[in-house]
Formats: sequence, structure tokens, C-alpha cells
Amino acid sequence: MHMPLLNLTVTAACVALATSASAQSARDTRGASRGLVFIQYRTENLRVAPVLGQGALNVSPRIGHVHLSVDGLPWHFVDASGETVILVGLPPGLHSVLFELADPTHKVIAHETVRFTVPELKADKPPSN
Repeated sequence: MHMPLLNLTVTAACVALATSASAQSARDTRGASRGLVFIQYRTENLRVAPVLGQGALNVSPRIGHVHLSVDGLPWHFVDASGETVILVGLPPGLHSVLFELADPTHKVIAHETVRFTVPELKADKPPSN
């Protein structure tokens, strides 16, 4: 039985927000957010849900969650929302995110790697009034 479990699409964007308020904003003191990446994903034949443990293996339809690792780092974080993954603060250059689809006991049942490039940005222009 063919069961593709994980399909991914990726959109990378850098966002700079302007403000017209007279008080200093976070952007005024820290600069614009850099390396902002949105990764949308979906699963087939498995529903992403925040349910864990041995008993959840008997739930129908099948449920699980996603382990995410950025740039081959030795740690991961877990997404059980099924929503768009948002990463902030990635430096310019090539990056990868490993998505591992896991059952409720954290057993990995499928994986996919997304590769993308965060572009170099020109220096910020001050907001116009």
C-alpha cells in the first residue's frame, strides 16, 4: 500500500515593518527581523495532533506529530499543531530543515528535508513619515 506521508512546500521571505509611532519600537532599537522563513506542510494518511503515548497508537484515523531539525543541529523541536512552521533569525545563505513525521511514541515513520536560501538584504532604509 503506497502511503506518502509528508508533502512540503516552502516559502522564504524577509520582513521589514515600518512604524509611525513616536516611541522607539523594537525595530528602531534592534533592526528589522532577518531570515524570516515560513514552511507550510501537510500530511497524508496521518493527522497531526498533540496526543502522545502508547494508547494513542490505537486512535483512528492515525495521529502523530513532526520533529524538526534546523541545519543538521543535534537537537530538534516538536510541532503538533499542523500549522505553518515559522523560523526567525536565520543568517543569509543556504539552510535545511529536516521534517520527521513521528507516531505518538516518537517513532519516526517518514522524513523529508527542505532546503532554501535566505537572501542577503541591503541596509535598512529609515521609515518615511
